[in-house]
Amino acid sequence: MKVKPLRTRRKFLKDLGYISVGFTLLGACTGVEDPIMAARVDYDGKLPGSMGRANTVNAWLEILDDGSIRVLSGKVELGQGIRTAIQQVAAEELDMDLEKVQVQLAETGRTPNEGYTGASASIQNSAMSVRYAAATARQELLGLASKKLNTPIDDLLLYSGIVKSKLDNKSLTFAEILEGVQIEKEVSLPVPIKNKKEHRYVGKAIPRTDIRDMVRGQAIYIQDLRFPGMVHARVVRPPGYTSQLMSIDDTDLRNEVPGVLKTVVKGSIVAVITEREHQAIKAEKYLRNHTEWTTPIPFPEYSKLYAHIKEVATGPETVKSAGDVTAISKEMDTLKARYTKPYIKHASMGPACGIAMFDGEVLHVWSHSQGIYPMREALSTMLNLDSEKIHITAVPGAGCFGHSTADDAAADAALLALEYPNTHVRVQWSRQDEHTWDPFGPAMIVELEAGLDENKNINSWKAEVWTDSHSTRPNEDAGTVLTARYLETPYQMKSRGYLGGGHRNADPYYSIPNMTVNAHYYYGPLRTSSLRSLGSFTNIFAVESLMDSLAEKAGQDPMEFRLKHLEDERAIAVIQKVKELTASQNIADDQGVGYAFMRYKNTDAYIAMAAKVAVDKVTGSIELIKMWAAVDVGEVINMDGITNQIEGGLIQAASWTLKEQVSFNTTEITGTDYLKYPILRFSEIPEVEIAIINRPEEDAKGVGEVPMPPTPAAIANAIYKACDKRVFDLPITPDKILRA
Repeated sequence: MKVKPLRTRRKFLKDLGYISVGFTLLGACTGVEDPIMAARVDYDGKLPGSMGRANTVNAWLEILDDGSIRVLSGKVELGQGIRTAIQQVAAEELDMDLEKVQVQLAETGRTPNEGYTGASASIQNSAMSVRYAAATARQELLGLASKKLNTPIDDLLLYSGIVKSKLDNKSLTFAEILEGVQIEKEVSLPVPIKNKKEHRYVGKAIPRTDIRDMVRGQAIYIQDLRFPGMVHARVVRPPGYTSQLMSIDDTDLRNEVPGVLKTVVKGSIVAVITEREHQAIKAEKYLRNHTEWTTPIPFPEYSKLYAHIKEVATGPETVKSAGDVTAISKEMDTLKARYTKPYIKHASMGPACGIAMFDGEVLHVWSHSQGIYPMREALSTMLNLDSEKIHITAVPGAGCFGHSTADDAAADAALLALEYPNTHVRVQWSRQDEHTWDPFGPAMIVELEAGLDENKNINSWKAEVWTDSHSTRPNEDAGTVLTARYLETPYQMKSRGYLGGGHRNADPYYSIPNMTVNAHYYYGPLRTSSLRSLGSFTNIFAVESLMDSLAEKAGQDPMEFRLKHLEDERAIAVIQKVKELTASQNIADDQGVGYAFMRYKNTDAYIAMAAKVAVDKVTGSIELIKMWAAVDVGEVINMDGITNQIEGGLIQAASWTLKEQVSFNTTEITGTDYLKYPILRFSEIPEVEIAIINRPEEDAKGVGEVPMPPTPAAIANAIYKACDKRVFDLPITPDKILRA
């Protein structure tokens, strides 16, 4: 990013040292006296990708009649606190109090089309788009006020929703300046943004206000949403992915279950609409017992899953090549290892829910989808309905990073709303539906080989990655939503989805002269899509486990071994910070501390982390005692939000590492509840300590997916330190430790 300081009187006086920034900002916060304008600098770097679709100020923010600001963002709230971060950025650039800035999140036809919320990209796309739009709006407001007040811009003050002349104290509110017209100016470079040294809100720990409502149990989730006269529906799921409906007998349904309003049968879609939710549950159970289906195509035996993956995979495709990996020779100290990860679930605490209402012209949908515009395209194709006739409002659901079943529940509701118009139709999935039909994170295999030269440095690195698709998110291809696959004329996916996420971070962020990464793609037996951090979780588990093994082979401290293979000072800083955090640990005989490092995607945020465990060498039981993380996301927008995401991510990743795997037999998925698909319990949650390295001069990066990938390696390395047993296959369970 290239920044050119603007020469202002504010900057001139500041350079002389006559003005205390803290003092002048206090005036702005309290309203006791007029603030002195903060210095601006020209940003002339690259505009965010989201601005490619919406590049005018009014696409991102509106000035309301009372002078407050409404910010428009196409992102959705998943628990990452994006609403608060965007509020901070807008308030900063417009010198507004936080309470005078409201943020409206994704709604088709109302907010910008920002595609999906994912890939830890909301800060650098949505929040930065709002920053540049707000900065442009500020300049436009000053220009218009200058004409109305007949005052040069340099003699104007802009704060708290007004522009005031320093010459005669005359002022105008933002609303008076615009007179009911919004700012349509295009955002173009350079953009004069506030000097980051003078930020009031950005970089601070601003708590999310919605947490208070969650703790109080107030209705904020889609599962809590109610409309007058709303009816309830359930869908009868087939016994397997490829099963087709043969027959249905609903003759006595209304006699057995009161309140049934309609039974819907469309192809292999069987659904029931009732007056109350409990009636829908009973009716779905009745219909499940009175339908016949074809036998689904069998799954491979679970014990032979990884052999099956290799049998059906295509490739290899070389996705990274540097130097010559044939340099790995018999004369070198070499290591080979194979690592695996099973299918894992989103396992959202709240099963999916969708609500829809067709008013005869427009189909209105409420959903916790993470991409309402792409989902609208899928619904348009599935229902043969013009996309402009579909209006989708994003409503928070139980936090879930990735492509969950939210879109499928919304598609169910949309289909049924057309069958029962002018009434809100609510489809609530069951826990069994959620656990069985979820688009899982795919099973993966990673095989690594590395060689050390005579100086005990890594000379060559070869990675072979076997992966299914890591994203089949909804788009104009209707087959991406489950409902469309079971209609009279079923839609099947036209493509494999996003395969590139499978080899993400398989090329280590270390200085290695010779490196090759090959990808082998397979089409697996289970439905898959995006799950937090995609293939990075497996790849970094493999990379950072092998780094510890290589350090041991070289006879070196594992962190020092990593440091000597790094040139990036920011990478070095997070490792040194986590070493500092763990320096005072006392380690018992049955305990170990393990480390791991990553730069997400090799382009985004940095993280180094550590895990402390205790292992019972007789039973193999594992106690996760504590985890530490040092993280560098560049410029910090909300310190509180970043810390929360890292803490939650570490705990979720620990659950994946120690507990989670999708179980199935040749006929069905068997992990249909939390007893058969265990997750980390509250009593098992470790202490977590986070250190954030704030670099305001660097670009801001997202952090939602960053804690996941290094966690399994840090835990595996800690277990090895505790009991001298290395486990290569996730999840790491007591029986695997005893067998190691």
